[in-house]
Amino acid sequence: MENSDPVELAESANSPFKTYCALMVSVLAMVLAINNLGGSNTGKEATMNNILAANMYSFYQAKNVRQTQYKLAADEIERQLALQKWTPSQEALLKDKLASYKKTIERYESEPENGEGKKELMVKAKAFEHERDLALKKDPWFDYAEGLLQLAIVLTSVAIITGRRAMSYMALVLGIVGTLSTFNGYFLFF
Repeated sequence: MENSDPVELAESANSPFKTYCALMVSVLAMVLAINNLGGSNTGKEATMNNILAANMYSFYQAKNVRQTQYKLAADEIERQLALQKWTPSQEALLKDKLASYKKTIERYESEPENGEGKKELMVKAKAFEHERDLALKKDPWFDYAEGLLQLAIVLTSVAIITGRRAMSYMALVLGIVGTLSTFNGYFLFF
């Protein structure tokens, strides 16, 4: 038989246990929202840095192909200079072209002024890979935290309905582990 006394119903509705559980649900929901924000941003960051690294590698390969073409052309000019007799003006023209090709070959190897040489592109690609890998290390922690926090909220809700304190303690433990996982997702403590 249910209790129909309004005073007893009001007292049971305002019990410290239910207030504690309601506050715990609020805190867990707040941590879950912060966790979801971090997890979403980490996934986007990993994808963005992967794309940027791939772009840098593609740019590197394009520079490498162009540099190889210039090396082949320079080798051909050197071969022609060594095997054939040229008029002084023709020889000067070929030597100027050879010097120009060699300068371009060096420029493709390293362009510190604009950061578009092969050496600089490789450094940029490695940096983007590092950022991607860091984001990929963080991402699972957000996933673990999300699951734990959701379970903690469910268990707290069940504890409110059933009045069982053991459920709220289990929810508290899951909430603490989920919160720690959230912080680890942001800062990678371990």
